[in-house]
Amino acid sequence: MEIKNHRLYQNGTQVPYQLSPNRKTSRPSYDFLIVHYTAGRNAESSVNWLTNPNSKASAHLIIGRDGSITQLVPFNQIAWHAGESSWNGISGINKHSIGIELDNAGKMQAHGDFWLSWFGKLYPSEEVIEAKHRNEEEKAGWHLFTEEQLTVAKEVAALIVNKYNIREVLGHDDISPYRKVDPGPAFPMLSFRSKVLGRKEDTPLIYKTTVDLNIRVGPGAQYSKLSETPLPQNTRVDILRINGSWRFVDVLDNLDENLGLQGWVHGRYLAKVI
Repeated sequence: MEIKNHRLYQNGTQVPYQLSPNRKTSRPSYDFLIVHYTAGRNAESSVNWLTNPNSKASAHLIIGRDGSITQLVPFNQIAWHAGESSWNGISGINKHSIGIELDNAGKMQAHGDFWLSWFGKLYPSEEVIEAKHRNEEEKAGWHLFTEEQLTVAKEVAALIVNKYNIREVLGHDDISPYRKVDPGPAFPMLSFRSKVLGRKEDTPLIYKTTVDLNIRVGPGAQYSKLSETPLPQNTRVDILRINGSWRFVDVLDNLDENLGLQGWVHGRYLAKVI
């Protein structure tokens, strides 16, 4: 793949391009790459919606479940994908980012032996995982991403990061934690971010809590505690991000069958595991 004139090319040919009216032609600053899921029926319906003026939304790319790609906004223009959002003191993330959407039905409810999407389609259990989002209290079903989709997404994201010197890869639920839950627990953000940014993931630095430690939804004591608070002393965690004295961690130990727990803790109460 390559990028020419802020358009994406695959095998020497420009990927399908349907220009969305929902954009600003001013150039963004390239600080972040934001990952979303579409919460739609399929890639085609999401393309149709994000090129509809009534949606008042768009993204730079949509990646289908078969790995197909459609570009909606050139990379040197601002897409409307983030909405009300902020990260590390920067607000209005649309102006500072490139956004990619992955075709995925999103969050679901149990319905007998199946899972029911918000738009009424039933999905078999093998296409869904049951998990609790780090910003929510209850477990739900989450549509799994396909291997083809994730492979293409990693390749495209790495290309964009290198082309535009992007410094961080985030989810919509990072920059709008009280409004959005995508890309959700089914998306492998830790390994995705490591691959895209070229960081080593085979030898992570593991830490443990030195006290029973509160875990919060944001980097500060003013943010609410997660229901799993406190993490027991000697709980093992992997530090994903740093914000001043606070650490965003992935909890490695299985706490009451709660896998994939992530949140913010104070770094003073973490010690490296020798």
